[in-house]
Amino acid sequence: MKKIKRIGLLTGGGDCPGLNAVIRAVVKTANLQYNSETFGFQDGFKGLVENYGRLLSVSSVSGILPRGGTILGTTNRDNPFEFLVIENGKEEYRDCSDKIFENVEKLDIDALVVIGGDGSLHIANRLHKMGLPVVGVPKTIDNDLSATDVTFGFNTALNTASEALDKLHTTAESHHRVMVLEVMGRYAGWIALEAGVSGGADVILIPEIPYTMEYVYDKIKERRARGKMFSIVVVAEGAKPKGGEVVVQRLVKDRSDPVRLGGIGQKVSDEIEEHLEIETRVTVLGHLQRGGSPSPYDRILATRYGVGAVEMIMKGEFGRMVSLQTPDIVSVTLDEAVEKPRFVPVDGDLVRAGRSVGISFGDE
Repeated sequence: MKKIKRIGLLTGGGDCPGLNAVIRAVVKTANLQYNSETFGFQDGFKGLVENYGRLLSVSSVSGILPRGGTILGTTNRDNPFEFLVIENGKEEYRDCSDKIFENVEKLDIDALVVIGGDGSLHIANRLHKMGLPVVGVPKTIDNDLSATDVTFGFNTALNTASEALDKLHTTAESHHRVMVLEVMGRYAGWIALEAGVSGGADVILIPEIPYTMEYVYDKIKERRARGKMFSIVVVAEGAKPKGGEVVVQRLVKDRSDPVRLGGIGQKVSDEIEEHLEIETRVTVLGHLQRGGSPSPYDRILATRYGVGAVEMIMKGEFGRMVSLQTPDIVSVTLDEAVEKPRFVPVDGDLVRAGRSVGISFGDE
């Protein structure tokens, strides 16, 4: 195998805390341990297709470890296999993957690190099967990749949601209200579940357990009968009633998944207030969960992932993703990484623990 002289790097999909920590680890490991360069593509796959970015030196990544977001920019719109091209004022989608191979050759890039979630890693896997030497790094606050114990970004989002619940508790108790907190997670309920348990929620509604509002009402009434005049309800954005559908905020074109979820918190809040005649308020955390400085856990995990990605490249382990199989960082194939999403097991230990301490999941 030829010596790896230059590594390409991009951050794809939605931003999340810890991206800069991975970038820093890749650049420093490549340079300090292997005397190799790192070229960072701007704005995800868009930069890879349109050939813009910059060389990243050790000094250029100094100080970025605690910074949220990504110094390279990112996008969840620019799939190179369905890339928006405007020609003579007309929009059309084309397969521009050939541009990627041209640009990689022009820039003398020997291997590519793709930091992303399910969508970005699907693209990475497809490029690998076309012959591009690719290594993936798992990133998403949703924690829904099944081939790793945890994705970086999740812990920070969880801390944000838990802190919000702590603050909502005091105002809910003061005003004798029901407080509904809507959190992200797409079709997986990890943020809602873990934030709800850690934040002392009374009701947690997640996509994996379809709910019935009558059980939610019963939990709130049971608390009031015991003198608890307030309640905390955590709702995952992908939660849905039994026999019903998810609440869709709107459809967004140019994306692999055009569905933008949102609004379930307001729906649940309105139903509680109307049925129980109890003052109810809803808080939607939204992108607060994706921003801010990464937690110490995410900084460490992201650093381990970045180091692991470079080590895999140097060993010629392409078409694979770094993975945490506690306590070790190992590699799995990209096929395994994107084979299926990781959902909350409805009979798992954490759900059972929640039920044991009196949390309602709206199903009984």
